[in-house]
Amino acid sequence: MPFATTVLLVRPASFGFNAETAVSNRYQQQLTETGLTAQVLAEFDAAVAALRGRGVRVRVFDDAPEPAKPDAVFPNNWFTTHADGRLLLYPMCAPNRRAERQPELVASLAREFAVREVIDLSGTEQEERFLEGTGSIIFDHAHRVAYAGLSPRTDAALFEQVAQRLGYRPVAFRATDAQGQEIYHTNVMMCVGPGFAVICLDSIADAAERAAVVASLTATGHEIVTISQAQVGQFVGNMLALAPEAGGRPLLVMSRQAHDALNPTQRQALERYAELLPLAIPTIETVGGGSARCMLAEIFLPTKPA
Repeated sequence: MPFATTVLLVRPASFGFNAETAVSNRYQQQLTETGLTAQVLAEFDAAVAALRGRGVRVRVFDDAPEPAKPDAVFPNNWFTTHADGRLLLYPMCAPNRRAERQPELVASLAREFAVREVIDLSGTEQEERFLEGTGSIIFDHAHRVAYAGLSPRTDAALFEQVAQRLGYRPVAFRATDAQGQEIYHTNVMMCVGPGFAVICLDSIADAAERAAVVASLTATGHEIVTISQAQVGQFVGNMLALAPEAGGRPLLVMSRQAHDALNPTQRQALERYAELLPLAIPTIETVGGGSARCMLAEIFLPTKPA
């Protein structure tokens, strides 16, 4: 199954502006308004309800308040799961995000799903080498291709190592924003879905790298839906395709902001392949600097026999 029918979300206990990650994530903004926690939890709970209402299996893990983990709502950065029973733990750039790798969460998954092997890559943090899960890597599971925009959070050698270990063909490139700064995560500017790929080609300045990405996507039969740098800033690239448990058309999950930023041609192209599911998460996006895709950790693990 190239698209997950089950996702895990972490209900945050201490969401807030993270000064450590803001060094490389220019999309974060600090808000001083009161009631931030209540707003974030309301957005989170509504997102869970919307996903479940469209047939996606959702597992919710409640974050522990201590130690404070301001970005716990973005679990996709610290682990990935795979259909062969492997679970990978990733090295995180910001020291205060490393506490998100909670053994209790891994244990809870192992109770329900068949976890054959846990591969812990976090030791490379001591070498200042990072690879932040599906923030760093866009997996095309159907064609076993992995894409990564290299940045301080995405180490080239680690990316190739993981791709090789999982049996994926690696495609690496460098992507920058409109100000020429490296885009901190690949999933801000790229999404691979069923038959389409959303990507900001303008962010890949090197012509040879850009051509290699286009050639790879074209060879695997994807219609390329290009987005602008301005749309990257509105999280239009931060989408995830999911499969309803009961079958039917795939869903393409995005934020309400991203949905509203699509132009009619882009929306029409995407709707040929999937039903669009916008989630209203403005506070999470603004303060956290991540969007709908970042909140969704896909569970590909096989279920344990009854």
